[in-house]
Amino acid sequence: MPTVYCAEDLAQGGGIFRGLMLDGKPCPARLSVFGDPIAHSKSPQLHNAALSKREHGLQYVRIRVAPEELQQALENLAEADFLGTNLTIPHKQAALSLVEAISPEARLMQAINTVAVRDGKLHGFNTDGPGFAAAIHEEFGVELGSLRVLILGGGGGAGRAITVQCAIAGCPLVFVANRTVEKAELLSEDIEQSLGKVITPISLAPEALKNALACVDLIVNATPLGMKESDPSPLSEGLLNKNHLLYDSVYSGGETSLQRQALQSGARYVNGLSMLLHQGALAYEIWFNEPAPLETMRKALKMAMP
Repeated sequence: MPTVYCAEDLAQGGGIFRGLMLDGKPCPARLSVFGDPIAHSKSPQLHNAALSKREHGLQYVRIRVAPEELQQALENLAEADFLGTNLTIPHKQAALSLVEAISPEARLMQAINTVAVRDGKLHGFNTDGPGFAAAIHEEFGVELGSLRVLILGGGGGAGRAITVQCAIAGCPLVFVANRTVEKAELLSEDIEQSLGKVITPISLAPEALKNALACVDLIVNATPLGMKESDPSPLSEGLLNKNHLLYDSVYSGGETSLQRQALQSGARYVNGLSMLLHQGALAYEIWFNEPAPLETMRKALKMAMP
């Protein structure tokens, strides 16, 4: 069985997926993740453990979908008898205009990462934000809404979803530091108009970050810095202290420069695996309308990591 399928495999009714076997028994693929590239995704391990635990008799697969193939691949889901799909880079924003219904939160986040096929129609959701909130509660034992937050790279992508979730949760103070301040300003305007919440956009300049760090509890790294071992930290040395909480959305396997700074300062810190876990569990609940087997998924995710 291939570890990665292609968009063409969804055409002609997706017969290749209906005929899949597992342990000698029929086990069709009816869930997937679309991305390009996609071979690195840990989502199959996460979801297949849940599907096996609940004895759904289904499996979840990776499908490489190039940007120009996305619309047709989504249209083919219902004909291929799929329940839905997850979306990752580069499809989260592009898919917004390609589904029939979008949750209010996903519309404000300007991205969807979960699609459910319901009565032949595509419904889009974003579980990144709620998954982040659940991760903060699990990792630090506090509700997101009680924290003052600085989000590094919060103007787009998963960072935008996190920023919107902080506003929904009612965080008393939210700074969004973005390389392009104008992008953060536009997000701030969207949130104020939609939710009536005030978000403060700032630059990534050291002085601006220093001033923000003096009055926040939680720092979130939503930049890609840390995905490569050679990446520098998004923060200058000496800005973190023992009272800070750090959530680094990067989960590359080793410690990032930012995580080492947190260790040296005495700040509590974690990587982004828990967000991956919880956003996946929420996607499962969207598809099956039942609680996800969280501990089963957690164990599978840990085993999938290097």
